Amino acid sequence: MASGLPFRLPAPSASNMNQQLIRSDRSMITMSDDNVMMKQIVETHAPDGREVDVKPLLHLVEDILKRATLQTDTSLTTSQAHAESEDKTNHANFAVMLDSLSYTIDRISCEIAYKGGADGHATTVELFNMLASYSWDAKLVLTLAAFALNYGEFWLLAQIYSSNQLAKSMAILKQLPNILEHSGPLKPRFDALNNLIKVMMDVTRCVVEFKDLPPTYISHEVSALSAAMAHVPTAVYWTVRSVLACAAQITSLTTMGYEFSISTTKAWELSTLAHKLSNILEHLRKQLATCYQYIDEKRNVEAYQMLLNLFEMTHIDNMKVLKALIYAKDDIQPLIDGSNKRRVNLDVLRRKNVLLLISGLDISNDELSILEQIYNESRHHGARLDSQYDLVWIPIADHSVQWTDPLKEKFESLQNSMPWYTVYQPSLIDKAAIRFIKEVWHFRNKPILVVLDPQGKVVSPNALHMMWIWGSNAFPFTSLREESLWREETWRLELLVDGIDPVISNWIKEEKYIFLYGGDDVEWVRKFTNTARAVAQASRIPLEMVYVGKSRKREQIRRVMGTINVEKLSSAWQDLTMIWFFWTRLESMFFSKIQLGKVDDHDPVMQGIKKLLSYDREGGWAVLSKGSSVVVNGHGTTVLPTLVEYDLWKEQVPVKGFDLAFQEHHENLHDIVHPCSRFEFPMTAGRIPETLKCPECHRSMEKFTTFLCCHDVLLQ
Repeated sequence: MASGLPFRLPAPSASNMNQQLIRSDRSMITMSDDNVMMKQIVETHAPDGREVDVKPLLHLVEDILKRATLQTDTSLTTSQAHAESEDKTNHANFAVMLDSLSYTIDRISCEIAYKGGADGHATTVELFNMLASYSWDAKLVLTLAAFALNYGEFWLLAQIYSSNQLAKSMAILKQLPNILEHSGPLKPRFDALNNLIKVMMDVTRCVVEFKDLPPTYISHEVSALSAAMAHVPTAVYWTVRSVLACAAQITSLTTMGYEFSISTTKAWELSTLAHKLSNILEHLRKQLATCYQYIDEKRNVEAYQMLLNLFEMTHIDNMKVLKALIYAKDDIQPLIDGSNKRRVNLDVLRRKNVLLLISGLDISNDELSILEQIYNESRHHGARLDSQYDLVWIPIADHSVQWTDPLKEKFESLQNSMPWYTVYQPSLIDKAAIRFIKEVWHFRNKPILVVLDPQGKVVSPNALHMMWIWGSNAFPFTSLREESLWREETWRLELLVDGIDPVISNWIKEEKYIFLYGGDDVEWVRKFTNTARAVAQASRIPLEMVYVGKSRKREQIRRVMGTINVEKLSSAWQDLTMIWFFWTRLESMFFSKIQLGKVDDHDPVMQGIKKLLSYDREGGWAVLSKGSSVVVNGHGTTVLPTLVEYDLWKEQVPVKGFDLAFQEHHENLHDIVHPCSRFEFPMTAGRIPETLKCPECHRSMEKFTTFLCCHDVLLQ
């Protein structure tokens, strides 16, 4: 000992080592009473409260073990950069921590090197006694660090001995050239070794993740976390046992040569341990996923409550609200400017009236086409509006649905078609914001247009109805403005067709009689138009007729339009977008009234809207006007008979005028036939009234559940 050389135990003979390995294998197989074994391990656990941040050390261990291989793995660049960045970030603290832990790591390293081939369980217990005062994750990382010292040294020599004389001499002592020369036959053992080390590292990372779970959102009282923590000692135990098994493999190579290693290959032992650890890892990962889900739900509840609170507060501008809804961090630019397709910050919306267009990816081209037309008109013809409000598309996507290439392409196509601001990616809108949008703003897949004033206050929960009805004339899109616009409206033909068909506008100016009619029954359409034309000729009145289809049943409408065109029965809107917009505006009028709490008002406008929407659901219908004034708004079961029975009231035409004579006879028939109404509200409609009165008999209507095939809808 006078030489000062470190003391080393004598290398065991081949026969002794063989017996030790066999004894180790047998102990692993016959140790069936896990409860007794784990009780012994848990009894060694006596943490003294010290906190060790093991992550920097774990990154260092990962770097060593990933590079400690026979072949250079070029895929480690990212991991290396990550480890180096961690080292730079925590350099001072890490150096202090490593200084305090180096003695422990060295002691464990010696134990692993000299006793790795002995009784696995007994050596593991010794290691746990040495690490008694540390937490479970620290025990594990310290043991792996100790193993990395020995294992890293072995492979470092293997990689540089051919170019470094000192390394070459040391490698010869360890019989490395001979081992590497015959690496082919040893490949199964090296593969098994690499596989076990990978599983060991996966288990370790998983255990450390449990330690890093935020106590603010999860405690040990949560069943998933308590179950996982009860299983952590077992995971740590078997990982340490695996460390010893890996160390024994390297020891057998360097002490007994490759011939012995080939003849007594122990790849099966490593595979058995890898299988056991994989099962443990699978269990821990399931519990970890449950914990993350629990934390995510808690955070979402917290974020949702924050949103509720934000909208109850008064702000100096709209930034807090917009960040909470769209994207809270400052690390990226979350918007795309539709005018130039460049990324921008939320600051472009500061102190603006902001219209949030909220929809899924199924928003129709018709909706976008009409909205774009209104938006562009406001930009080109209203500088005042241009400087005061902006439109932002908020795409709502299901976070549980995989973001496939077709979905991505659909989103990008929609985004590229929009001239206003759009959110860069649907994933930026978090779950709490989506919940708020659905529960508070009643979004049900059909697009809505929520209006925020310059301070972020909601001034309209859905201005899309206003946009469809009055366009940019509805600015600033507040509920007060909506009520004001309705007070100015009367039940007239312009309200129904405003901005849709300029030809009808000319007829109105010329004070012609106009039949606006719809339905999908070709025979009814043929009989109605022919009878109406004959009555008009007999009464000598200027009559125009235009077919506006239905709100659904696209194919039937096309067939009816084809018949009308071929037989020249009347005018018909050839563009299906015009038909869509007509019915969408009618529905918007209805929902606008619902939104204002005026669904059962007895004013002529509301009654007329309700009747038309009801007539559209079944059979034919017609609205007769004289110029702008609506004369009759009736169902096919009363309008057509009124025309057919012209001889019964024709004598009144010269006396009262065609309009009044027609109206009186229609009312008489209506009192006899009395067709009541029906309404269908899709689940995506948002605000649905609790009660509704029939516009014909004024009695409260009953609620029913209806299932309609999606093919029955006019425009998807």
